Amino acid sequence: MALVPAALMLALGMWGIRRDDAMWRDEAVTYDMAHRSPADLWATLQHADVVHGLYYALMHAWFAVFDKILGPGGLLGTAFGGAVGQDVIGLRLPSVAAMTAAAAGVALLGQRLVGRRAGLAAGVTFALIPVVQQYAQEGRSYAMVCALVVWATYLLVRAAAEARRAPGRPHRLLWSGYLALMLFACLLHEFASLVLPVHGIALVLGRLPRRTLRTWAYAALAVLAGLAPLAVFSTRQTAQISWLMWPNPIQLLTFAVLAVAGIGCSRVAVRSRGPIGLRAIGLPLLLLPTLLLFLLSHAEPAYVDRYVLYYVAGFALLAGAALARVLRPSGEQGQTRGRRLRRSLAVALVLAALLPVDIHLRSADSRVDDATAVARAVQELAAPGDGLLFMPARRRIWAAAHPDDYQELRDLALDRSPVASHTLYGTERSGDTISNRMLATRRLVVAGDPHGQPTDTNDQEIAKRTTLHNAFVLCRSTEVHGARVAVYARMGSGGCAGRGR
Repeated sequence: MALVPAALMLALGMWGIRRDDAMWRDEAVTYDMAHRSPADLWATLQHADVVHGLYYALMHAWFAVFDKILGPGGLLGTAFGGAVGQDVIGLRLPSVAAMTAAAAGVALLGQRLVGRRAGLAAGVTFALIPVVQQYAQEGRSYAMVCALVVWATYLLVRAAAEARRAPGRPHRLLWSGYLALMLFACLLHEFASLVLPVHGIALVLGRLPRRTLRTWAYAALAVLAGLAPLAVFSTRQTAQISWLMWPNPIQLLTFAVLAVAGIGCSRVAVRSRGPIGLRAIGLPLLLLPTLLLFLLSHAEPAYVDRYVLYYVAGFALLAGAALARVLRPSGEQGQTRGRRLRRSLAVALVLAALLPVDIHLRSADSRVDDATAVARAVQELAAPGDGLLFMPARRRIWAAAHPDDYQELRDLALDRSPVASHTLYGTERSGDTISNRMLATRRLVVAGDPHGQPTDTNDQEIAKRTTLHNAFVLCRSTEVHGARVAVYARMGSGGCAGRGR
């Protein structure tokens, strides 16, 4: 039964996985960190992105295998064409596999909570949710976290059922598996811990024996104890999410729609099969992690929907059970052929309405920016020996996706490379030094944010903007998705007469 949702999720994950070989900035970070040596990766994590350290280590191991098979010099690399497309495929395949496992887990969870048809519908619903497809095709940890949370929840529900059936047995294997999966999920992303209250509420509502509640409490405490060193250390790096402000309206709308729809689905009369009921696990899973993250954001902005992506599994469980009920076969519990047909058409219309969203998610402009498009624009506009500036400096991550495209340019601001400095973006020279190096350059290329974005106010960025304004003229510029690439020439140098490639 779980094979159908898993196969559907795998097909949807592989559909358009290359996205025209686009790679956005967060994926570029993953690609860069996964290709650093273990020693360099460890040193970098002391300064940045320690919360994703385990994921980067896993991706490093994955690429060590993937590159040997499909890389430029790999066993099958020549047979499958250029390395660019293979890079993005390799980057995203683990997420596709994780979401495939998650879809299977949702189906099995729905089957255990309600029944076979509800489980099948829940798994299919999960696979068809656009945000699930989005993160199935993204080289970040969120799909893995979602899969681990789903399977940990499945083990919890099984352990609860076994505790009710045989209250005297300890069921150590199930609880050990639950603990391991939850700890793994939390080490991949700290906010996976927000599902622990969901599990506690489900057990309390299920009126499980005290021994079961106590066992879960010990397991939850063990998870939090294992997470504590990482959580404490990561507080030193909170400046990395200083860019977070008010939640993205699209993300809020997505959650609001799923929350309202999920609550509506929960009102459909469905009979649960075990001690933990569908509503007892589905509604808290849908609502509580996001609401807790909102509360945490009052102390320090931290809300991004992908941090608690697993909440969509709660919606899928509720929607799957409701669909299994309202689309039951004709003649079953008063179901008529006409009513079933009308309801089926309504579901088909919803799926048709989602199709343009699904198609858009597989386009190059579906993410914040496109490092591949930036590299192509630089190749088009630049000439060998031109100076290069990234504005702001953190946009240097674009070069990590395609370093060969920048090799013949001189990064005027760079002091130490990202690898050498054990940072994500490298370190830059002082503002005065950057200004002097710019003035000694006849022509330079600037890769930066598009117009209208906030500007950084540190010494280096002020020096870049001031020197460009006072001593350079704009020769040519082009807008690509999420970025602007421009060529400047020093006043009076005649540099605008030169041509890019």
